[in-house]
Amino acid sequence: MHYQVLKQVTNALSYVEIFLDKAEQHAADKKFDVGVLLTARLAPDMKNLTYQVQSACDYVKGGAAWLSGQTPPKHPDTEKTIDEIRARIRKTIEFAESIPESQYAGASGQKVELSWARGKAMAGDQYLLQMVVPNVYFHIAMVYAVLRNNGVDVGKMDFLGQIDFVPA
Repeated sequence: MHYQVLKQVTNALSYVEIFLDKAEQHAADKKFDVGVLLTARLAPDMKNLTYQVQSACDYVKGGAAWLSGQTPPKHPDTEKTIDEIRARIRKTIEFAESIPESQYAGASGQKVELSWARGKAMAGDQYLLQMVVPNVYFHIAMVYAVLRNNGVDVGKMDFLGQIDFVPA
């Protein structure tokens, strides 16, 4: 289960590049610097689009690492351009995809400590389902919403990505 769920959230993260493609096209069409969108937010007390991408990446790499018995790689939050954000997404995906399914064999028994909950831990299954999955989708949804709110033509199918159908 862990491998398949992490594969799904990794795929979802890859769709953010489609959002970014559309953001670049929108900025070119409207003749403004796409970098403006990277600092956009929906509300004054909300973190900006760059932070949303960084956080989605952090939850994907954290989930993949902790549940496969590793320490997540360090990715400092220094991205300032759309190309740097793309690089962050790609290195996160590359890391997550580098872990073979067999390495998640003990994921249920992993105990994951959270930096903001000192002295407490979560079991692997709960960490995946209560922290990783909802947070990845929350932050990706925020990227989608910020871009959509700024006129970028992203739609539900961009968010859902490829759907694998079988004959009816």
